[in-house]
Amino acid sequence: MKDRIKLFGIIGLYWVVFFVVGRIIFLLFHFNLTETLSSGEILTVLFLGLRMDLAMAGDWLVLSGIFLMLSILITDSNKLFYNINNIVTILLLIISSLIIVIDLELYRHWGFRLNTTPLFYISTEAAGSIGALTYTVLILNFIFLTGGFLWFYFKKISYRFLDLKPVKKQWGIVMLLLIGSLILPIRSGFGVAPLNTGMVYFHKTKAFPNHAGINVVWNFFRSLVSKSETRYPSNFFDSKKAEENLKQLVRTQQAAPSLLTQEKPNIIIVVLESFTSKIIGPLGGIKDVTPNLNALVHEGILFDHFYASGDRTDKGIISILSGYPAQPRTSIIKYPEKTQSLPYLPKIFSKSGYYTSFTYGGNIGFANMESYFTMAGFNSLTDDDSFDSKLNSSKWGVYDHYVFEHLIHELDTAKTPFFSVLLSLSSHEPFDVPLDPPFKTGNDEMSLFLNACHYTDQSLGNFIEQAKTKPWWNNTLIIITADHGHRLPNAQESSDKERFKIPMLWIGGAVSKKDTVIHTLSGQPDIANTLLGQFQKTDTTFKFSKNLLAPDAKPFAVYVFQNGYGFIDNESEAIYDFDFNNYIKKESSEEKLMLGKAYMQALFSDYNNR
Repeated sequence: MKDRIKLFGIIGLYWVVFFVVGRIIFLLFHFNLTETLSSGEILTVLFLGLRMDLAMAGDWLVLSGIFLMLSILITDSNKLFYNINNIVTILLLIISSLIIVIDLELYRHWGFRLNTTPLFYISTEAAGSIGALTYTVLILNFIFLTGGFLWFYFKKISYRFLDLKPVKKQWGIVMLLLIGSLILPIRSGFGVAPLNTGMVYFHKTKAFPNHAGINVVWNFFRSLVSKSETRYPSNFFDSKKAEENLKQLVRTQQAAPSLLTQEKPNIIIVVLESFTSKIIGPLGGIKDVTPNLNALVHEGILFDHFYASGDRTDKGIISILSGYPAQPRTSIIKYPEKTQSLPYLPKIFSKSGYYTSFTYGGNIGFANMESYFTMAGFNSLTDDDSFDSKLNSSKWGVYDHYVFEHLIHELDTAKTPFFSVLLSLSSHEPFDVPLDPPFKTGNDEMSLFLNACHYTDQSLGNFIEQAKTKPWWNNTLIIITADHGHRLPNAQESSDKERFKIPMLWIGGAVSKKDTVIHTLSGQPDIANTLLGQFQKTDTTFKFSKNLLAPDAKPFAVYVFQNGYGFIDNESEAIYDFDFNNYIKKESSEEKLMLGKAYMQALFSDYNNR
């Protein structure tokens, strides 16, 4: 029996070492973040992460334990369970290594450890956003991890199954008890609460060391077996008080000034992919990346304290068109039964006699956007299938300048007034653009991103110049904003507010003011009632949207990252992490902290009840 107990322990240790090596690879892959940690912090990551490694090793060890127990109960079965355990180990190694390696790259872009969320975005376009060099590095990591541990398994462990000595069947009870004892590492203790990611969180200001302690294989399978529909807490803040506080935050009573010269202007909303304020000169960003947008600022009204609600395109689109904030851990667009009850700007303008259209150069079915746009009531939907196949040549679809040209031609024959939305895509990874722009410093990721943004800015500038020659220009309002910010340039923590700051600019022949800056702190959900306020149509169904032009509008914005949120106003800032169950940044009064919690509880309750 000793040989079985010894083998049981060896296999358990094997899996623990595997997961520890996986964590070390993660730290090395993200060396630019790891080098910001002290040696004590790195040791803490490894020590706390060991709890999750033991838990995941325990899960995999259960299977080998069962085979060892069955080898006691079934005579002459060593060869059988030797083969079965080999097959299972190979499969588990491949699956675990794939998760670890895929997470290496996705963490760079998403800022959280791999769970089932990215499965919602998987497509050929998404796969195309990874460059050839990155693929090579990831494949080499996979070969190293899988090949190295397979070699060790067959060299030092596998043969031991064949050498197991027969024992009395009563010893099967001992083996069963050993398997049962794995509940201790799997749950990480005797407490009532099972293991969760918060148990490895220790850093109060940096997300990376907390994330590095997570066993990504455990995290992935935990999210896989959890409920398919996310339910948010009902007790984060008192629900009735939350609704009252939300109304106080968004309610305005004073009339907003009119910024339009026309009663019923055409409206174009241009949503630029990943256009962070960090690349826009007038917003304090790099000066020469977006010369066209920089110049257009003087032709209209710039909102210079404007924030994205979330960090994904699908979240940004819903925040803009439905005035609905992004949510931690999920996106409401995944659930058509919920989105069908949202308010929609296109529907409202359609009822007022507007022709409505949406234009995009990519796959409109991506991330379930097609169902959302269909329910939004657009009269016309344009995606990559609407273009000549020769133009559909980038990794994500049709290059931006073709998409802007398509919109120009469409509006030339469109019924007026029109309400049109364009979503760009060329400034998405892998930053593939058809021109060699003058802003170029190298082939590193930063340069590629800046070049792609420069190209999209050029496409935008050409679109505006063409639009100015059209008869509909003098009766048109163009709202230029972004779907979300970006970690580049100068990547920050996924929770940093600078990662969410984006532009909003109102220009066009129908705009009455030029070279004007509005400093009111606001966010994407505020577009809905701010725009409707210009038509005296502020709508209470956009319950999270304020008219930011009203003199009594409260300056604040809320942004959401993976399982956390930030609440900011002119004097304070608070960032809360639900995994940490606490604030990771708190430069705010208790009153402001309560307002942020109330806002999130109102969102949670609304989401749960839709």
